[in-house]
Amino acid sequence: MRKRVVVFDLDDTLYKEIDFLKSAYMEIASWIEESYGKIGVYEYMLSCYKQKLNVFSCVNDEYELDIPLRTYLMKYREHFPTIFLSDNVESTLKRMYKANIISGIITDGRRITQSNKIRALKLDRYILWENCIISETFGYSKPSLEAFLYFQHKYGSADYYYIGDNVLKDFIAPNQLGWTTICLLDDGQNIHKQLSVSDNMKPQYEIVDFHSLEKLIL
Repeated sequence: MRKRVVVFDLDDTLYKEIDFLKSAYMEIASWIEESYGKIGVYEYMLSCYKQKLNVFSCVNDEYELDIPLRTYLMKYREHFPTIFLSDNVESTLKRMYKANIISGIITDGRRITQSNKIRALKLDRYILWENCIISETFGYSKPSLEAFLYFQHKYGSADYYYIGDNVLKDFIAPNQLGWTTICLLDDGQNIHKQLSVSDNMKPQYEIVDFHSLEKLIL
């Protein structure tokens, strides 16, 4: 059988980014409650988020604090998150690993934030660290071709797949390179909503879960 290389986006593809947000809010709320003697901070932060307000400014106003925005952002971006793979995703990754399918990640974001997510999800059980491409470290972000070419240069002749959720940037480069592109549809929890897009942005396939993915790659 021809070699298969399956590369994933990270946020809202391998796990739900809203879970990272909630984990960060919990960390920040616990710190404020312990340091400043406040109560109910986590619930208040979630309420502000749902109302699309500036959460950190609201917290400062509500609790009469003067915590700098950079402190909030540092804690948000650098905390080690409590996030998990769903049973569905875990099962698919296990089956791919047993089938000797090469796996990778291409994700935009900061090195420490995205690395902490990958570690928290224990994705190194299935994916080599050298195949986890983070834009800040790599030097290029989507829709640039470079991260996708990294895999082609490394593995040569193979069937290449990219699975993502952000139709504005995830599929432009792999479509151009002739990869099979697959969009995991928003189940209503995605942080960035999916829009209707034109030709070069469109994935070749749309799936509702990782069971559907298995039919395409296994």
